[in-house]
Formats: sequence, structure tokens, C-alpha cells
Amino acid sequence: QVQLVESGGGSVQSGGSLRLSCAASTSDYTHYCMGWFRQAPGKEREGVATVLTAGRTIDADFAKGRFTISRDNAKNTLSLQMNSLKPEDTGMYYCAAQWGPWCDLTPSEYNYWGQGTQVTVSS
Repeated sequence: QVQLVESGGGSVQSGGSLRLSCAASTSDYTHYCMGWFRQAPGKEREGVATVLTAGRTIDADFAKGRFTISRDNAKNTLSLQMNSLKPEDTGMYYCAAQWGPWCDLTPSEYNYWGQGTQVTVSS
């Protein structure tokens, strides 16, 4: 079992930056594949980026060059640095965890979810 708590969301103007954080309460954090997902109103949840237990990252096409996912295994935290934000990045952002070395951007693969943090980008 793992509990996830996100923070860092907010409202910014187009072109701005935000840094999201996720705190994981588990003693086995290094064994979890971690990911960030988002969901806009009326749309399905979609993967933003994942970081595997070995440190490799997988980014959605829209995230490449703008978003950076990272994990700190010493602090049991996951971060998402978001730069050059656009209005279409608006949505609820969720941290998720999946036991094991491999995961991708498919939401159904993840067993544990945080409550989410809202990101709003205005034009």
C-alpha cells in the first residue's frame, strides 16, 4: 500500500511555470514506478510522464521539451517541473504509483492514486 499526496498546483498565465510535488508514504518507494497524469473537464485521463524504478523517464509527446519528471528516492517524492505552460495544459494533475520496474503512460496500469492538484493556465 502507498498513499500519495500532491501539491504545487495553482493558476498561472500562459508561458509560466509550475512545479508539482507528490509525497509517497511507503517504505518501498524505490520499487514503485511513478507517473503523472492529468484530466481536463470532459476529457479522459491521460499520461503526462513516468519515471521507472531504474530512473528512465517516458514523456507524452505534448510534454517533451516542456515538462520534466523526476524522483527523489531518499525523500520518497516525485516532481513535475512544467515550463512554457499553455491554456490546454489546464486540468487536474494526479500522481500515481505502480509496483514493479516497468510502467508506461496507461492510467489503468496504476493501482495507487493521489487526490490530485489543480493546474489552471490562462491566456
